[in-house]
Amino acid sequence: MSFITSNRNQLLISGVLAALWAFFVCMAPESFLSKDIYLSFMSTIPFITIVAVGMTLVVVTGEMDLSFASNMAMSGFVFAVVSESTGSVLLGFVTGIFCGCLIGALNGIVIVGTGVPAIVATIGFDFLWRGCVMLLSGGTALALGFLRESSAASFFIGRIYGIPIQALWAVVFAVFTSLVYHRTSFGDNLRFIGDSREVALMMGLPVNLSRIGAFMYLGFAAAFAGILATMEMANWWPTQGDGYLLLVFASVFIGGTSVYGGTGTVWGTFVGSVIMGIIEAGIVSSGWSGFWTRFVDGFVLLISVSFYALASKRKRSLF
Repeated sequence: MSFITSNRNQLLISGVLAALWAFFVCMAPESFLSKDIYLSFMSTIPFITIVAVGMTLVVVTGEMDLSFASNMAMSGFVFAVVSESTGSVLLGFVTGIFCGCLIGALNGIVIVGTGVPAIVATIGFDFLWRGCVMLLSGGTALALGFLRESSAASFFIGRIYGIPIQALWAVVFAVFTSLVYHRTSFGDNLRFIGDSREVALMMGLPVNLSRIGAFMYLGFAAAFAGILATMEMANWWPTQGDGYLLLVFASVFIGGTSVYGGTGTVWGTFVGSVIMGIIEAGIVSSGWSGFWTRFVDGFVLLISVSFYALASKRKRSLF
């Protein structure tokens, strides 16, 4: 039954994306029938996609992480400083990824070790890491023009036949995460924990390690996205990651991941991130004010969360 429901949700969200695209094509054909706008999407949406896919595993366990945006900034800062000081983009990349994983692991350890609700603990970590970034950078941006000439950076954010490589990285990361989620014991553990943590404990599953692992995986995703964004712009800003909170959670929940934990799909999140990524461009291209963007984002999020919650309640009432 869960397999059927999961596939039905994936078909549903895919249909929503197709309908939204068709609507924008009708409203702004000169934009949405041009390849330029899709190249633009492929250069920006992957940052949302990567973090949202990582967040899916956290939400499936019944947790939340509100500190990922600060992780993006902190990991991006570490990458920028190490790359500039050593002249090695690869060393900066590895160091930045390590920083992101460490932040994710610390989040998980504190949450598991103290029992503080994740949403509260990660709000604290969000302020902590953003404060660290501000103190270390002095609140000033870093210009990284040398990245435009770096072959190592081109490996991550270059172009293949005009297609931004970060779009390919987003697809690779989503496929890999889907395999982890559906084909490993780690993914099975996360779903069991999300369904019932007490039952998972009685079954002898490594509940605490799995929860920490989910936060660490998101830490990797946040660092990866933060570093790619820094490379793409050849600049780092102390405010990096701001504005991603709504987009990431909307992508996860629109894609059908349950707010209660236990169920979710990587494909749904992937499609959800594309939906969130094209809404603003579609609104502006259609001739509406950009002020409608957040209104529509919030409306879509509320409708999708309510729909899946009611569907889940109805399913539980049938059994």
